[in-house]
Amino acid sequence: MAVFHNLSTNPGVIGGLGRDLHGAAVFLTRIPLPAAGGGGLARAAWAFPVVGAVVGGAGAGVLMGAAWLGLPPLVGALAAIGAMALLTGALHEDGLADTADGLGGGRTRADVLRIMHDSHIGAFGVLALILSVGLRAAALTGLPDANSAALALIAAAVVSRAALPALMRGLPPARTDGLAATAGRPGIVSVTAAAALAVVVAAVTLAPPAAAALAVAAVLGAAVVAVLAYRRIGGHTGDVLGAAQQVAEMAALIAVAAVA
Repeated sequence: MAVFHNLSTNPGVIGGLGRDLHGAAVFLTRIPLPAAGGGGLARAAWAFPVVGAVVGGAGAGVLMGAAWLGLPPLVGALAAIGAMALLTGALHEDGLADTADGLGGGRTRADVLRIMHDSHIGAFGVLALILSVGLRAAALTGLPDANSAALALIAAAVVSRAALPALMRGLPPARTDGLAATAGRPGIVSVTAAAALAVVVAAVTLAPPAAAALAVAAVLGAAVVAVLAYRRIGGHTGDVLGAAQQVAEMAALIAVAAVA
């Protein structure tokens, strides 16, 4: 109760939370918002799962709309994934493709970073995107009904983005410039808050076995990307964050489908 009292009586706290939400939304989506003010991306990292709920909710709405129209489940799943990519400007998909090209085509650390920095997409990037869209759509269509798929999509979108603050804190920037270097390192409070939000959303949207499977799979998926990035380039970049989100979301949806 004291926490809520402090929030309600301290306009500065409310304003800071609002700025964090605004900054996270500007970074993670293409929603037409004014440029973010001060505070920094690292401080706003706790709000990543909140933005994930918005993105996942948009995809869930499209999926439910497709089911209401009587469209095949695969059409609804692909339309939902497309809507989410449109809302985010395919930010995470772009990171996945660049990371796959770099890790797949680069032999040295310098080669990997150079390839990742190149805006052109290669064979590894194309294959990664095909797998990302295909596996997520297949997992969604493997769930019992549209309602189950919609809830799983929201939970996966939230939990996969909640893993990013931990990755930003645990890995050093791989470059001296770029997003990773300028974003900063989230504090432990921000990392913990993001994780707590993700746990709450997963518990509310899914049955306990499915929620546990989704959370474990998402963490493992993001961890795999983090380990590969650390071994190959010594840290993370903005592209690595995008790849971690995509792999975590894929793993989360597949885990829910397997439990179902």
